[in-house]
Amino acid sequence: MTARLGAEEEFHVVDVESGHLVPRAHELLGRTDRPGFTGELQQSVVESNSGVHDTLDGLWKDLASSRRRLDTAATALGLAVVAAGTVPLADVASQHVTADPRYRRMADDYRRLSDEQLICSAQIHVDVPDRDTAVRAMCLVSPWLPPLLALSASSPFWLGSDTGYASWRSMLWQRWPTAGPAGCHRDAADYDRSLAELIRSGVISDAGMIYHDIRPSAHQSTLELRICDACPRVETVALVAGLFRALVHQARERLERADGPLCDGRHDWLRAATWRAARSGLEGHLVDPVTRRAAPAPAVLTGMLARLRPALEATGDWESVHALLEEALAVGTAAHRLRRATRTDDLLAGVDLMAAETRGERRTPRPAARSRRPAARPDTLGAHPHADRSAAATPSS
Repeated sequence: MTARLGAEEEFHVVDVESGHLVPRAHELLGRTDRPGFTGELQQSVVESNSGVHDTLDGLWKDLASSRRRLDTAATALGLAVVAAGTVPLADVASQHVTADPRYRRMADDYRRLSDEQLICSAQIHVDVPDRDTAVRAMCLVSPWLPPLLALSASSPFWLGSDTGYASWRSMLWQRWPTAGPAGCHRDAADYDRSLAELIRSGVISDAGMIYHDIRPSAHQSTLELRICDACPRVETVALVAGLFRALVHQARERLERADGPLCDGRHDWLRAATWRAARSGLEGHLVDPVTRRAAPAPAVLTGMLARLRPALEATGDWESVHALLEEALAVGTAAHRLRRATRTDDLLAGVDLMAAETRGERRTPRPAARSRRPAARPDTLGAHPHADRSAAATPSS
């Protein structure tokens, strides 16, 4: 039976006139039919939770529908939502933490870390039969997570300047005490002992603060992918979800056939591989999980696709994922598209591009830079037609 999957997406809330991040998530949530949408640590972020789906097509339609609902609510307030790791125009302020006791405690404990949590991610859940399987599969899947980060990279700008990274969000995220590679554990009991030690140490307050790149869900029978930036194009989320489900499927098969240890426990290289993916995205080299040597990103991703083909065929995702990956390698990362937009125009044009892609449009940067341009008005934000998706870019069941 094919494992079901779901997704959580985080969205920046920006003012449509200025393109700046604004702490108005509460107002936006008040305009939505609330089920499926929640607030986050910062008042400038809204989270959307999908349903549970058997097919990539079902997940894609669900995510696209949620984005349309958010866009409609935002337009009425003169706002836009942006699915990206960071937005170019933002300011750090300590007073914009959501009024929730847990978040307030985090703000007091982590200070500047929580103030600068102006970042958004996309998280994928895949069903597993039990917690032991989740923990053991986590070890086998982990080496393949940096290429997924590279696919999602969408955060080159931070507080108005180009960082030189494709995913600056992941660099900011790494500062949290439990962020990064998950490590290897014998079983769920071993993993839970490690988690309990962290809570007893006082460094974290609860299991929800385990911020590893991958983790067993604390509340569901799923394995949760957490390494990725939020993705402007919903097709990218579908691509990552399809690849991650195949990785989990392959890991489960290996565990069922195994009569001994499958992992050498040496994941110290993964932090470096994650840095490489964050630095270059798809536009440079990655660390190949097989050879652990530098290789062009397209070569690593196409090799990964070939390796996962049996699993993708078993889950019914081969044709969709193959087509989506071809397109992703052809158009490059969101970070690449964002940089191109700002080079030919300005930072506000980059925000507009990411907002347009979030609601389903396809745009190309203007051919020439302008010294100044009028900002889009709130009453015209929702008037853009949603671009048709080519068959090659649409997941199929």
